[in-house]
Amino acid sequence: MKELKAYVEQANKWNALFKGEQYTLDTAYGRQRLAQKIDADLSPENLTCDGELPRSEVARRYNHLTACAQQLNKLDPVAARAIYELYTGE
Repeated sequence: MKELKAYVEQANKWNALFKGEQYTLDTAYGRQRLAQKIDADLSPENLTCDGELPRSEVARRYNHLTACAQQLNKLDPVAARAIYELYTGE
């Protein structure tokens, strides 16, 4: 759960700068929105910054995001179904 909480904290810090959405693990809607964010971050374009990142950084990001997805799946399997990139690779 450590990676997932760190991911939420970092996302909320960035969003606070731009007065964006604050993610939470406390509600079903919050977990659903978080799953959608993880899914978006796992897309090939976002994961690799359109091919600009070195392979080692892409692997580090992928491992971190999949760990977050797995922890979210343990917490709320229904919300985690929204992480299509993890299950389909599309």
